[in-house]
Amino acid sequence: MRTELVSIETDTLPLDGAFYRPDGEPAGAVLLFHGNTMNFYSGAPRFLPPALAELGLASLAFNRRGHDILGIRDSRAAVGAAFQLTRDAIADNRYAARWLAGRGFSAPIVIGHSNGGTLAVRHVADHRETPALVLLSAHMGGRGMVARASKAGLLAGDRLAEITARARELAAAGRGRELMLLPGWWYVTTAESFLDLLTESPNLCALAPEIKCPVLYLRGDQEPADLYPAEAFQARAGGPCDVAIISDCDHFYVGRERAVAEIVAAWLQRTVPECGETR
Repeated sequence: MRTELVSIETDTLPLDGAFYRPDGEPAGAVLLFHGNTMNFYSGAPRFLPPALAELGLASLAFNRRGHDILGIRDSRAAVGAAFQLTRDAIADNRYAARWLAGRGFSAPIVIGHSNGGTLAVRHVADHRETPALVLLSAHMGGRGMVARASKAGLLAGDRLAEITARARELAAAGRGRELMLLPGWWYVTTAESFLDLLTESPNLCALAPEIKCPVLYLRGDQEPADLYPAEAFQARAGGPCDVAIISDCDHFYVGRERAVAEIVAAWLQRTVPECGETR
């Protein structure tokens, strides 16, 4: 496998990433969407490319502008998931898809983890040429997601009403980019990003009927099924959908990376004719 560090232009900050190519001419390609506050060099975008290369697939893993929680790039201006907006995340996935199309891969397989999976459903609904979709612990999205996640101890925790009111107050005062502390993961956000998350996250199950390509939805057995609704998505999907529940497995697949990679690779080989072939 050959690895190339890449930079993908957007209308503001470029997206950093890695383009992985198998030995020989690739038979196809994969877009890898990372989870909330993660990045292209952690989690599934890190451990899946070798398995994909064995199938003859190139893969592009990249940072959305909302990667990590907070950081800087080439100045002291803060960037990261604390400032992310759903419309920018959707646009970033489209920028990456266009970059991959420029390399000759106009209809890549899409794989997304967590929030990257929820965004992947939105992306595939808009790109009907997608041959297959893999959802790795994609969250429910929609307007009820923040409340459900907070009830599980994430995000606003038991202070949802208080934090929502404060975010609205800051936004109304023109201070939407002011940082706010959260009691649960991901600990820091801005008023405008928090309000965006309340209303703009794609609704996974509402979008399911629009997904006509084959889908694999994978979830760890330690993850709540109401927040990561594999079975509900399967029941509503517009095409074939397989569900895999991984035993002894958390949201980040710690210690179970090999099992996840093997299940994904085997499913792709069964589902996408080009997998396992190189030109």
